[in-house]
Amino acid sequence: METRREVKPGLGELFSEERSADVVCASLAGSPDPRTRRVLESLVRHVHSFIKDVELTEREWEQAIAFLTATGHKCDDTRQEFILLSDVLGVSMLVETINHRAAGGATESTVTGPFHVVDSPPRELGADISLPGSGEPCLVSGRVTGPAGEPVPGALIDVWHADAEGFYDVQRPDPAAVGSLRGLFTADGEGRFWFRTVVPRFYPIPVDGPVGRLLEAMARHPYRPAHIHFIVKAPGYAPVTTHVFVEDSPYLDSDAVFGVKESLVRAFPWVDDPGRAEALGLPNPFRSAEFDISLRADAAARA
Repeated sequence: METRREVKPGLGELFSEERSADVVCASLAGSPDPRTRRVLESLVRHVHSFIKDVELTEREWEQAIAFLTATGHKCDDTRQEFILLSDVLGVSMLVETINHRAAGGATESTVTGPFHVVDSPPRELGADISLPGSGEPCLVSGRVTGPAGEPVPGALIDVWHADAEGFYDVQRPDPAAVGSLRGLFTADGEGRFWFRTVVPRFYPIPVDGPVGRLLEAMARHPYRPAHIHFIVKAPGYAPVTTHVFVEDSPYLDSDAVFGVKESLVRAFPWVDDPGRAEALGLPNPFRSAEFDISLRADAAARA
């Protein structure tokens, strides 16, 4: 049975191991925003419970502070180590899944990833976003529709992906490469989009920082399967952040950031058709992928 100390007038409840979370949460009573108070109270209770569960040592606490400090120092304009940390712990996918629960046949969402750090340049439908002479040429096409299958003309399709060697443009030493393998497309009157590129390769997430050391400590590999990122938006519809994964890529069953969903995996077959290749401005043969995107209605817009 817990023995309660005698509280002197004006002192209130003092900190103790047993009541640590209660004492800290009581200090949040004056927070004017209910949501802020709820989030912080839950955070405090879970963190205090975790520390008590593992009986965290002072050395471990110092190591944790050093780890988070190093994570912040690793961030710059083209590298977001905290997003990477969130990704490898599955937090990014959990937040994404909770906030974008797919209804009916809506396209499932997945993580944004740490490389959506520059604006994709606006491009015409059918544009080639790849660097010249690199990788297997590929046509990516699809159609944006709403929940009833209606076309969504004018939908914005933001695309970015790694190259045939597994590098994003911002990882290349040549500043002129920034903007390649990215594009902001506008769907036509039938909601259709298409662009030329190369088949991306699987790649390791950056391991030269704190997150890499964490993966090593967990004996986990750092690889992501080959994929193309999409963010699709249109007035009156909820935006979706998603990927299309290359069906024959390694690591589909062990993505380092837990981003793979079965509904997002597509075949990238070879097409041997000289006439079509010439019309598209692609060498023959070429690979192709079809990725239709179904948006949910935006409840706020309906209201």
